[in-house]
Parts: sequence; C-alpha cells; structure tokens
Amino acid sequence: MRIVFVRHGEPNYEKDCLTPLGHRQALAAAERLREEGIEAIYSSPFGRAMETARAASDLLNIKPVHSLQFMHELYWGSVDGNPTFANGHPWDIADDLASKGWDLTRTDWPSHPYFANNKVTAEAARVARETDEWMETLGYVREGAYYRCVGKDDQQHTVALFCHGGSSAAALARIFNLPFPYMCGALHLPFTSLTIVRLNKTPGGKSLPVMELIGDGRHIQGIE
Repeated sequence: MRIVFVRHGEPNYEKDCLTPLGHRQALAAAERLREEGIEAIYSSPFGRAMETARAASDLLNIKPVHSLQFMHELYWGSVDGNPTFANGHPWDIADDLASKGWDLTRTDWPSHPYFANNKVTAEAARVARETDEWMETLGYVREGAYYRCVGKDDQQHTVALFCHGGSSAAALARIFNLPFPYMCGALHLPFTSLTIVRLNKTPGGKSLPVMELIGDGRHIQGIE
C-alpha cells in the first residue's frame, strides 16, 4: 500500500476555498498524480482540500472523493483562555523549542507548558487515534509500533489523501512513531506538495513504513 499525502492548493482561508493560483496548482498536482497509479481519493472535508481533491478526481476520473472528517486542519490555541505562546501555533512552537535546544523527540511533549494548555495537543491525539482506524479500512492493523498487512493480496495499491499541513504532520507522526512537534518542525510542506508513504504489501507482513517522498512541489514551479 502506498499513501500519497497531498496538501491543498493556495487558499483563501477566510472563505475556505482555493484562490485562482490555488486552482492552477491543484490542476498541476492532478497531472503529477497521473504517474502514481492512484486507485482511490480521500480528502479532508474542508473546502480548500476538497477543491484540490476534485481537480484530481475529475482529471483522473476517480470517483467519488471520500471525505475523511478526522483529517480536517487542526485547531490550536488556549484551552481555557489563558495566553499561550504564539497563540498555540504548533510550527512556531516547534521552531522556538528547537532554537532553544529543547529535544523535539521527547515523548512527554504534551506536558510542556506550550502544549499543556493548547487545543492542538488533543487534536494531534485525535488524529493519531483515527489514523489507525482509517488504516484498518485499508488493510493495516496497528500492532505495537507498526502496522500488520491483513489484505487479501500482495498487489501494490495506491491511494491519495488531500489534507493540510497540521493534520498531515499528526497522521505521519503516528505512522512513523515520532512526536507531533518534531514532525511540525521537520515538515514545512508547499501547497499541493506530495509526500508518499509505502507500507509492507505482503499479507501478514509487518515492518517499518518507508518514506518514498517528502514535500515534493516541483510540479508547481513556475506557476503564477
């Protein structure tokens, strides 16, 4: 199984839709996906992700676009109204902690003052939990730190998931057993960039997932 994570195109965040440039980026991403053998398309329910996904759905004639509610963009900010660093923005937090030498691979990160009162901590945990549930529908059952293939054949199936920087970071953190803040610091994904994960396709097999590609946005170079 291969999962192609695709970030949405340039958005109008206020209206939750793509800008004209975002639509051009979405079409370029759809063309890029022709060579990946996509069999099914999933998307966050947010407008900017759905519009990006529909460009691929129409071009590749893959329907329907399956909505994954749990992959909407993460919410961050104070849980109780008390001030939080950078208003809880996880990328700013990750950059600040790294600049101060704090170990972003620590598993106790939810207890750090920047995260203890931050909505994003529960959001990341929710995505991690529901990622495992989605993976099971694809034929992969979580066992400890890895996923066991319970599919019925050894064919290499590929799906595309259109979503967001934050929800991608949370899902990938779960798949690769890495702390969410670490993934926020490590992944700065361009609009419509592709990140590809490959899992063991042999029925009964279990192994560390492989990262084939990270944040590839070459298809939008030169698009204005």
